Amino acid sequence: MLLLPLMDNSFKTLIDSAQEVLILLPQKPNLDQVASGLSLYLSFLGSGKDVTISCPVAMTAEFSRLIGVDKITGNLGDKNLIIKFVNYNATDVDKVSYDIENSQFKLTISPKVGFKSPTKDQIEVSYAGGSSDFVVLVGGTSESDFPVLQTLDFASSKIIHLGTRLLEIENKDLQVLSFAQSASSISEIVAGLIKEGGFVLDPDIATNLIVGIESESKNFQSSEVTVNTFETFTELLKLGGLRFKKVPTSTFPQGSIPNKPYNQVNQLPINPVIQDRQMTPEEAEEEIQQDIPPSWSEPKIFTGTSVS
Repeated sequence: MLLLPLMDNSFKTLIDSAQEVLILLPQKPNLDQVASGLSLYLSFLGSGKDVTISCPVAMTAEFSRLIGVDKITGNLGDKNLIIKFVNYNATDVDKVSYDIENSQFKLTISPKVGFKSPTKDQIEVSYAGGSSDFVVLVGGTSESDFPVLQTLDFASSKIIHLGTRLLEIENKDLQVLSFAQSASSISEIVAGLIKEGGFVLDPDIATNLIVGIESESKNFQSSEVTVNTFETFTELLKLGGLRFKKVPTSTFPQGSIPNKPYNQVNQLPINPVIQDRQMTPEEAEEEIQQDIPPSWSEPKIFTGTSVS
């Protein structure tokens, strides 16, 4: 069941009350979704929260420019250590206790009188996922984009969704609080939520959000771009966020094949390799001004009808 946000369920209130936060990315995340998810992760971490970010697929080179991408895990099943005794009657156990000796944890299994303790061969050690009391779903179109919702128990967890469209929920037992809204990108939405909540927004977080906004808005050419998009982007630059300089690549007309003798040996480039470099805030702000359509700066004339 999909719930819409209520006045007493503000983003800040929900995060402040959370003990453990789990951020889930969809099965096929794009750059905007990963950038916004990592921005939340870094912000919550900087605010002192116990936070984990997970994605069901491995990160590719496309996301390597994002700060903190190495913190994304694909395994949520290693938080709790489980010790099980195989082929051992549990009723033979009298008590279980633990001690701390020389800073080492010691677990003691005491059997009842007349019974034996479990043998080493009967001990089985495994791991199980922990239950976070607060879950953030980033992007996606339906609950099927987040397979972990079907495998782990989130009955006692508060779940919210961040996106530019509502998430389709078929499981009636799954309650999701939606913060979806129209915007150029999820990164734009996250930037606003972090700012309104007073959470950490440092240059690293600002840089990730800048990458997400530029990617999803198609360099501000998307029809979803608004004045708020430019204002948010400019503010992120002022906070120390950096843009990545785009290196032009050689192109050929569609269908053409560059001519080269069949026996010509490829030569190594003699010029130094030009790598992406980060733009200074001044360069970035100058470029964004060039991206703004002329119509944005023209005076607007509004007409209306009077109400008697």
